[in-house]
Amino acid sequence: MILVMDIGNTNIVLGVYDDKKLISYWRIATDKNKTADEYGLSITQLFAYEHLSAETIDGIIISSVVPPIMYSIEHMCRKYFHRDPLVVGPGIKTGMNIKYDNPKEVGADRIVNAVAAYETYGGPDIIIDFGTATTFCAVSDKGEYLGGAIAPGIKISSDALFERTARLPRVELAKPDTVIAKNTVNSMQSGIVYGYVGLVDYMVRRMALELDAGKPHVIATGGLARLIASESETIEKTDNLLTLEGLRIIYCRNQ
Repeated sequence: MILVMDIGNTNIVLGVYDDKKLISYWRIATDKNKTADEYGLSITQLFAYEHLSAETIDGIIISSVVPPIMYSIEHMCRKYFHRDPLVVGPGIKTGMNIKYDNPKEVGADRIVNAVAAYETYGGPDIIIDFGTATTFCAVSDKGEYLGGAIAPGIKISSDALFERTARLPRVELAKPDTVIAKNTVNSMQSGIVYGYVGLVDYMVRRMALELDAGKPHVIATGGLARLIASESETIEKTDNLLTLEGLRIIYCRNQ
C-alpha cells in the first residue's frame, strides 16, 4: 500500500491506496508550526481509526506548495513510516511534457492534477482547482502541460471583503436563491458565488479557443468545486480525488 499526500496552503489531503483502490482519505489543516511528531501522531491516529497500520505502507509520495513544512513532513515519514518519501518536483518522472517557460515554476499540485486528468479522461483538458488560489490548467490532446492561469481563491476573496470593509460581515460561502439579492449577506454571497461562476465560464471558454483542439474535458477539483460546478455552464465533472489519483499514477511511474 502507498500513502499519498497533497500539501496545500490551507489543507493537507492524504490517502492510502492498495494497488489502484483508494482505501481511505482524510483532510487536515496545514500548520507550518507543527513538528514532525505532531504530524506523525495526527496521521497515525487517523490510521488507527480506519484500522490501518503504518507498517503496511510500502511507499510514500508527496506534492507540496508549502516549502517551509517539508522538513517536518519528510522527517515524520522516516520516523513513523520508516520510508523516504518521493517528492514531486524536478527529476521526477511524470510522463508529461511541460511546456511552461520555466517548468520549475509550476506548482506540483497543478502537474499532478494534469497527469490524473489526462490519464483518466484523455485530452485536451482544462482543470480548475478551487483551493487557496483558483488555478486553471490546460493539457493538450497529446498530453502536454501547456500552462494556465491563477486567480485569488474564493475564500481569500470572501475574507478580503470582510477584512477590508468597515460594515460588511463575514458570510457563509453559500449560493443565494437569486442574483439580485435584497439583503447584505445575500448580496455578498451572490457576488462571490455567481461572480466566480462567471469568472470560471469565461476563462474556460477563452482557454478552449486557445487550445483549438476540439471540445476539451473540463474537470473541477478542490473543496469548493461542487458549489461552483452546480451553476457553471462549462464544468463537466467534479473530481475531488483528482490530486490523490495523480499522485498514485506518478508514484507507479517512478518504480
